[in-house]
Amino acid sequence: MQRAHFVTENSDIHFGRFDGFSWIRFSGKGNYLSSPAVKQCAEEMLQTGERCIVIDLEACTGMDSTFMGMLAGLSLRLTKQNGGGRLEIARANEKNLQSLEDLGIDAFMEINPADATWNQDIARIEAAMQPWGRAGKPDMRERGRMVLEAHKTLSAASEENAKKFASVVNLLEKELGPEP
Repeated sequence: MQRAHFVTENSDIHFGRFDGFSWIRFSGKGNYLSSPAVKQCAEEMLQTGERCIVIDLEACTGMDSTFMGMLAGLSLRLTKQNGGGRLEIARANEKNLQSLEDLGIDAFMEINPADATWNQDIARIEAAMQPWGRAGKPDMRERGRMVLEAHKTLSAASEENAKKFASVVNLLEKELGPEP
């Protein structure tokens, strides 16, 4: 099935399914615009019972709090839903690693794991990747709900995060109203 490609003008998603894990390579700025597409790609893998999802950040130029909250939520969902699954972050540069550590969400995922089975197979993985796209653009309400969910996840991670993101969470809850 052919899908229309939508993330942002400066971002790109490729994916692949391999023995024991699925791989998502994200390029560009990880932000509130690209988060819905990355999340939807990962959710497709979760629906098939995937237990290990690897997010490749080698070409990710930076991440905002929404993107990092989406990653943390994905990691928690993998752990709960798929029988002790896990999220692994591959090839995170110092800037992205520092961003994840600053919010304390590095504890939810394995970052650049030295003992990962895929470490010796990067060339084969890259050669087998396929473009992934999302048909249509999420509406503003859907995007707002995702931003709220991401910031609630970050807030639950630590008291410091809860203080840092309290105004964002309160504003979005007020604007979006109760969930349907």
